[in-house]
Amino acid sequence: MSEILWYLQRFSWTDVLDIALVSIIFFVVLYMLRGTRAVPLLRGVLFLTIAFTLLSSVIRLRAFGWLAQNVLPALLVAIPVVFQPELRRALERLGRAGALLGRSTGKSAAVEQMLQEIAKACRLLSERRHGALIVLEFETGLQEFVDTGIPIDGQVTSELLVTIFDPHTTLHDGAVIIRKTRIAAAAAVLPLSSAFLADRQLGLRHRGALGITEESDAVAVVVSEERGTISICHNGRMFRNIDLRRLENLLSAFFQPVLERAWPRWMAKARQFLGGGGR
Repeated sequence: MSEILWYLQRFSWTDVLDIALVSIIFFVVLYMLRGTRAVPLLRGVLFLTIAFTLLSSVIRLRAFGWLAQNVLPALLVAIPVVFQPELRRALERLGRAGALLGRSTGKSAAVEQMLQEIAKACRLLSERRHGALIVLEFETGLQEFVDTGIPIDGQVTSELLVTIFDPHTTLHDGAVIIRKTRIAAAAAVLPLSSAFLADRQLGLRHRGALGITEESDAVAVVVSEERGTISICHNGRMFRNIDLRRLENLLSAFFQPVLERAWPRWMAKARQFLGGGGR
């Protein structure tokens, strides 16, 4: 008890600030890594670290202590190598949130019209069993993938999208990339996801949709050529077999202010309070 009081007496406001900063860093890192494969590994490393430390300090085991001192640093070096895609995605998410601090990106009438045209085109393509892959660019630039396709720079309309993905046209085999509210390119080549897909019937369009959302914050909409089903991908995750109403709701939700999606709700409210409460 006396030792605890001794520590409390020497506890200053700089110590509180130090602990708070470390806690915030851990919170942000864990929050950004949520939903990735790195989380279970991180739990395992923390468990091993705590177990090795307790055993080494309580029981004087020389060989075990030597093993702990040499294995744990190797694990810490191996984590960034093995889980490089997940860590890169988390850092990109953190960077996008930091760049958007204090910025409001509300929906406009042009965006609403674009989303309605995309939903209408998906309905027509689904009915005709024409495959399609539509990618919507957000903060992460997709110029390297735009350069692989045919420049369009046209207004997003359901008629144009249906025409592009008609099997009798030369532009149907590839992705349409939409930048802001205009079609930047068609027949673009996307990176394929290396993730395991349980359904072997999912083809290159679905793998391309997952691949582009794994490497960026883009949203990809896929229409299956074989079954006519509609899927949507974001952040390396796929929502399959959605109806038109849910498609419109998901697209509308993705175009909500980006800061509210990247940070917890209480942090978004704090931003609004500091910024005067208005958008």
